[in-house]
Amino acid sequence: MTVEPSKFRDTLGCFASGVCVVTAIADSGSPVGVTISAFTSLSLEPPLVLFCLGNKTTNLEAYTDGGRFAVNILAEDQGEISEIFARQNTDKFASVSCTESGSGCPLLVGCLASLECSLVAIHDGGDHVIVVGKVDRVENSGGGAPLLRYRGDYARVGGTI
Repeated sequence: MTVEPSKFRDTLGCFASGVCVVTAIADSGSPVGVTISAFTSLSLEPPLVLFCLGNKTTNLEAYTDGGRFAVNILAEDQGEISEIFARQNTDKFASVSCTESGSGCPLLVGCLASLECSLVAIHDGGDHVIVVGKVDRVENSGGGAPLLRYRGDYARVGGTI
C-alpha cells in the first residue's frame, strides 16, 4: 500500500507542534535562520535535542557542518517572525531583534526559550536530515504561551489564532 504524500501531510497536520527558529552562522560569517516545527528533546543525560531540515533547505551546511546552532522556541505572538524565517529572504535578520550567544549564534529576542547547542550527529531521514545537538546553554522566559502549528495554520493553547 502506498501513502499519497498530500494525504500524509494532511494527516500529520493533525499533530500540533511548537514552532522554532534554528539559527547558526554560515561559512561567510553571516547569520542564518530557518523556521522548523520538527523539534524534540532526545536525552536528559547528556542533554540532547534533535530537529529535522529538508535536504533542499537554504544554507543547510551552516546547520550540518557549522558545529554550533541555537534553537529559539517562539512565543504565541511571534507568528510574523516564523513567517520571516520560513521564506527564502536573503536578509532575514533585517527586521528581527536578536542578541549574540556566547557561541556567536543569533538568539531571537522575545522567545519563550533558547537552547545553544553543539552539533553531535547528522542522520539521513529520506528527503530530510536529522540534526542532533548537545545542549550547552539554555535560557527561558519563565512564562508565556507557545506558538503552535496545527492543520497547516497557527494555533494557540486553547484554540486557533
